[in-house]
Amino acid sequence: MIIGSAYRRGLRDSASIALGYVPVAISFGLTAVHAGLSPWLAVMVSLIVYAGASQFILISLLVAGAAYPSILGIVLLMNLRHVFYGPTLMGFFTGPRTVSSLFMAPGLTDEVFAASAAGVARQPAKEQESWYCGLQLGSYLSWVLGTAVGAFFASDLLGQSPVLEKTLGFVLPALFFALLLEIRRSAPVPVLVAAAVGAVLAMAFLPSYLAIIVGMLAGGLMALRRT
Repeated sequence: MIIGSAYRRGLRDSASIALGYVPVAISFGLTAVHAGLSPWLAVMVSLIVYAGASQFILISLLVAGAAYPSILGIVLLMNLRHVFYGPTLMGFFTGPRTVSSLFMAPGLTDEVFAASAAGVARQPAKEQESWYCGLQLGSYLSWVLGTAVGAFFASDLLGQSPVLEKTLGFVLPALFFALLLEIRRSAPVPVLVAAAVGAVLAMAFLPSYLAIIVGMLAGGLMALRRT
């Protein structure tokens, strides 16, 4: 059962996540339309996939002409970490379970997980699930609305700022470089090197979208070897 006051409190607390989501979501909307997707399709991607960096990868793979099974496999691998987030998230809740996990799972992102790790414990036990539902809905809506702004106003934004159109080519490299810096804090250097070397070597023989999978597997194998 959703408790209104706790739900609204969760919506309010999602504002900090939304501040980070909206600019990136606008960039995604712009990038998707610039790559040839219709504004409605760009918004549908955010509505259904809702996976941040994976959506940028999805667009780049579509532009590269990757096969749909390859795209599906890469996006699934990139989001495999959520398999581990879920059980950990459930451990945060100490109150009675009144909301189905099927309803709580779709809104789970890195940022929502991080906010919940500290925020759930601050809520009264019976209000924890309601607060979380508000938190994830607010975050989700900010991502979708940001995408819509970028997608539907892409022509206006790009027309008014030619410089913006020229810089869109740097959105993906900049995003993934930022992710690399974040990963560097927790992932051992040999794992990152193995992933990079595997992907670079594979690009000599395979399309880039398949080389990504090789890099993922190489990094994963190195991580297993070190455990």
